[in-house]
Amino acid sequence: MFLIGQYDSPFVRRTAIALRLYGLPFEHRPWSTFGDGDKVAAYNPLRRVPALVLDDGEALIESGAILDYLDELVGPERAMIARSGAERRKHLRIVSLATGLGDKAVSLIYERVLRKEQLKLWVERCQAQITGVLDVLEQERAAVTTPYWFGQNIGHADIAVACVLRFTGEAHPALFDARYVALKAHAARCEALPPFQEIVQPLAPPSG
Repeated sequence: MFLIGQYDSPFVRRTAIALRLYGLPFEHRPWSTFGDGDKVAAYNPLRRVPALVLDDGEALIESGAILDYLDELVGPERAMIARSGAERRKHLRIVSLATGLGDKAVSLIYERVLRKEQLKLWVERCQAQITGVLDVLEQERAAVTTPYWFGQNIGHADIAVACVLRFTGEAHPALFDARYVALKAHAARCEALPPFQEIVQPLAPPSG
């Protein structure tokens, strides 16, 4: 199978890191949604990444759906999220906050680099959403005493948060600043792991 998308996307990166942590072999096709849009569209008409193309040609789209498939593939004993119940819901809440933060961080950088005149109302809204999520995640991570968000082992929430924090820190350093001590420690713990060090790419936003 092969994974489409560049690793400066937090969504592509979280998918690739999960693949590596699960020990699942894959090829990487670092296609850009801008420069390689037609190639991406052959597998996802939304022209968005990531897309994971299976050996039989089936294309899975969106990181959440791809990871759901990978969890099923490795089985509940190895899956990096609880199978059901309150723990799963709590885990998915953190993932949703992280990926929502990532969406807003991406929107804000597109506003900056693709529009000659930024829409002040939209910029302020994105900044408020980003800061609001960072504040909640900081408070909740600071209350966790285990190495990872839901225990001793890394999970999808940890990966999603770390990947989004790296992107946000590179794209909007003034927003992800020294106030977020617990989140920066969380990111550093994850980024020290071999899959995070292997699967990484400096942010290279499109130019207007």
